[in-house]
Amino acid sequence: MIYRLGSLGDTIVALPCFHAIERATQGQRRIVLTNFPVSSKAAPLEGILGGSGLMDEAIAYPLGMRSLSELLKLRQRLRAIGANTLYYLTAQRGLKVAWRDLIFFKLCGFRHIVGLPLRHSLQTYQVLDEQGTLEHEASRLARCMAALGPMDLDDPGMWDLRITQAEVDQAAAVMRPMANSSFMALNMGGKIAAKDWGEPNWKTVLAELASQHGHMGLLVVGAQEDSERAQRVTQGWPGTVVDACGRLSPRASAAAMRGARLFMGHDSGPMHLAAATGVPCIGLFGDYSEPAVWHPYGKKHHAIHCPDGVQAITPAEVIQAAKSIL
Repeated sequence: MIYRLGSLGDTIVALPCFHAIERATQGQRRIVLTNFPVSSKAAPLEGILGGSGLMDEAIAYPLGMRSLSELLKLRQRLRAIGANTLYYLTAQRGLKVAWRDLIFFKLCGFRHIVGLPLRHSLQTYQVLDEQGTLEHEASRLARCMAALGPMDLDDPGMWDLRITQAEVDQAAAVMRPMANSSFMALNMGGKIAAKDWGEPNWKTVLAELASQHGHMGLLVVGAQEDSERAQRVTQGWPGTVVDACGRLSPRASAAAMRGARLFMGHDSGPMHLAAATGVPCIGLFGDYSEPAVWHPYGKKHHAIHCPDGVQAITPAEVIQAAKSIL
């Protein structure tokens, strides 16, 4: 059993740990205990790992569950599965929560629990330099799972989503208008106000890039509700534009982005998807998260992180970063 809560980005940063767990559990069935959206029969995590071989099934752990009867039902179901080992793979939630979860999962019959952050050092991020840069969340998770052995986070194989041929075909069908042309990938969703850079800024960036790189295509990824914004922002782009918002699953979106020259976007799941596929990313970060913790992992990426908020980032900074990559 693997206990992991979160959404798209949370799943991506845990990918190296899922690969390490797979290596340690060859021939065994891997079931993930995770959160399901209220309106869906599938967990967000399944949209990323389903079909990859890194998991076999997902069962629901309702967030904010306080009902004793519901807890007992979950305990009964977990005991019935018969797994004796639990891989505890969660975000930092404090020592009190970790000890509470230890008691609950022991009562569920798990004799071995790997990864529980029962020390303060595993609940906090290591400081990497004099500027106060913190380690990446993927690094903290790897420290928690040290019992599985060393993890080389710089190994691209540890970030392999194992995209299937069917997903490649789905992506190719949507990308057909671009044929084999060079392209950039974008995500400009603004569901969280603190992460929304705003349409005028994106239009300024694209207007400047169009003068030198307008022959390239633009692939816009995101949810269905991002489509209207995508069409408005890219309206003046001289090259081919493919609005894939809501048209591709997360894994098919990753397949579509694999050939991109760069990805531009705010702190989001699509950004982490692009990074996992090896696309150089320009990520925009404000005061929503701590420096470096949720940046795209790897040295090829360019994170622009402004502690005064994402709105304080200037279009010139993004344009310069894009031109340096292109």
